[in-house]
Amino acid sequence: MAKMHVKKGDTVKVISGKDKGKQGVVLEAYPKKNRVLVEGVNIVKKHAKPSQDNPQGGILNQEAAIHASNVMPIDPKSGEPTRVGYKVENGKKVRIAKKSGEALDK
Repeated sequence: MAKMHVKKGDTVKVISGKDKGKQGVVLEAYPKKNRVLVEGVNIVKKHAKPSQDNPQGGILNQEAAIHASNVMPIDPKSGEPTRVGYKVENGKKVRIAKKSGEALDK
């Protein structure tokens, strides 16, 4: 299982693909597939059959997962995309932004 540089809840910027430049929050991370689900990014149309909770059915718009290499976390200080580094602070491994040195983990 690959270690991912982004986690659920991170604010990320898309750096390549059809949604390049968009920002959003990571809703889910799939480490086995190395993919992430980002809010408002990679919107696809899904054809839904009528069901109990959706009696009308029809075509729904929803986010699809994109590859984790296509997103970069946003630096909390400058608001720009940054690479991720790791540092051990009082016995805990913490993710830090390479640009400012600020901790990415809350």
